[in-house]
Amino acid sequence: MTDTALQQRIIEELEVVQDFDAAREAERRVAFLVDYLRHTHTRGLVLGISGGVDSSVGGRLCQLACARVRAEGGTARFVAMRLPYGVQADEHHAQMALEFITPDEVYTVDIKPSVDGMWDGLVAAGMPIGDATDDFVKGNVKARARMIAQYTVAGARSMLVVGTDQAAEAVVGFYTKFGDGAADLTPLFGLPKRRVRELGRHLGLSGELVEKVPTADLEDDKPLIPDEVALGVSYSAVDDYLEGKEIAPEDEETILRWYHRTAHKRALPVTPAGWEASQRS
Repeated sequence: MTDTALQQRIIEELEVVQDFDAAREAERRVAFLVDYLRHTHTRGLVLGISGGVDSSVGGRLCQLACARVRAEGGTARFVAMRLPYGVQADEHHAQMALEFITPDEVYTVDIKPSVDGMWDGLVAAGMPIGDATDDFVKGNVKARARMIAQYTVAGARSMLVVGTDQAAEAVVGFYTKFGDGAADLTPLFGLPKRRVRELGRHLGLSGELVEKVPTADLEDDKPLIPDEVALGVSYSAVDDYLEGKEIAPEDEETILRWYHRTAHKRALPVTPAGWEASQRS
């Protein structure tokens, strides 16, 4: 039996959208980006484009927002960044995404030299290697290197970095802390995965990218491993949970295990007083 009280608390915490309407949500999120650009007096948006549905939809929203700012007399521009580690196995999907987004500018940066340099330096300094988790840990270095690149461009050009965090990934913590989880604003927040796909369809994203199997593609020994395999639960079950539906007990158990295990990713850095307060509650 689903713990409905906890389920509702999680739904509220993650701002899951109720009564979803694709056209309304597209406009709401473009307007959010436009308003934030105006408020911060920044000059545009930066987002890494992987070829998945999240970055494709997020990128299109960014481009629409920047175009609207310009139409109203502003100067905002959208910079899409391709950040492969060497050669990306599904590069054709990334190029399809760019064609759909039509960004103002595209920067392509191979992160492999910087990631390998950092990794080799750590090994030379004495970091032990050979453990089965090494490839996973290096995958997180890749995610953080990508965010370094995006923040470098944003800093140099007085822009903001956009993240693609959405509700399905947030509840299970399926992102790298201070990697793809780091951003100045997250226009997809509150959307289950299926709603991101519906937003993509509304915006005109090709079915191939809308229905593409989600993969973080961070581990060399597991190229393009599907997110759902790594998580042990389907996005459909996660989405059902976030929409307040009853789900299989084993799926709820898996979701909640990830939710509790990754709580630190959804919180600010821990402080002494904050920790003491949490232990008293």
